[in-house]
Amino acid sequence: MRKPLLIATALGAAWASPAPAPIAPLVARALRLPRRTSDPGGVAVTFDDGPHPRGTPAVLEALREGGAPATFFLVGEQVERNRSLAAEIVSAGHSIAVHGHRHRNLLRLTPSQFTADLERGIATISDSTGVAPTVYRPPYGIFSSVAMGIVRVLGLRSMLWSRWGHDWRAGTTAGAIATEVSSQLAGGDVLLLHDADHYSAADCWKRTAAALPQVLMAIEAAGLLPIAI
Repeated sequence: MRKPLLIATALGAAWASPAPAPIAPLVARALRLPRRTSDPGGVAVTFDDGPHPRGTPAVLEALREGGAPATFFLVGEQVERNRSLAAEIVSAGHSIAVHGHRHRNLLRLTPSQFTADLERGIATISDSTGVAPTVYRPPYGIFSSVAMGIVRVLGLRSMLWSRWGHDWRAGTTAGAIATEVSSQLAGGDVLLLHDADHYSAADCWKRTAAALPQVLMAIEAAGLLPIAI
């Protein structure tokens, strides 16, 4: 009985081996999961979980006022509910990427379930915006080992993040978000924020939108430029 248990344990460990990558740079590097861009003079500002009928417009306005481009990792099921808003992101000059069709932990999906979800997300985003996303970030930043391979087979680039503001938490403030996500910035950093509260604390996008001007000022103060991926 011990051998099957050991085999099952080993397979489970291999399946979940990429999971620590968002918070473990050495794991991300070993698995070739990028957390940074190659631009030494830029900082990529990215948003997950949208579009959102109120959060996305608020973030777009803050970006417009700051003259900053960004990348939005869209969720297919939210695009279906807000198709014109997804198109507006592109019209405003920002980049779009795919965050899946549904916001589910990949460790709980079979390979076929994950493939179907990702392909549906890509199709939904493409149909709504006229742009086929080429960059992928998994929900919660958590990959399974098989999902990593599927993403590459589908011709997508993966992108995690190097700094985040934990803006999805209840009880945080715009100032705390800005300070955490933009302290000690360096060229190539990828900042993770959220323009939606579909899967997080209610109204968290309000604090994110309020934090954006300070974030953009910190990027400028560091002698860097905000960029899209």
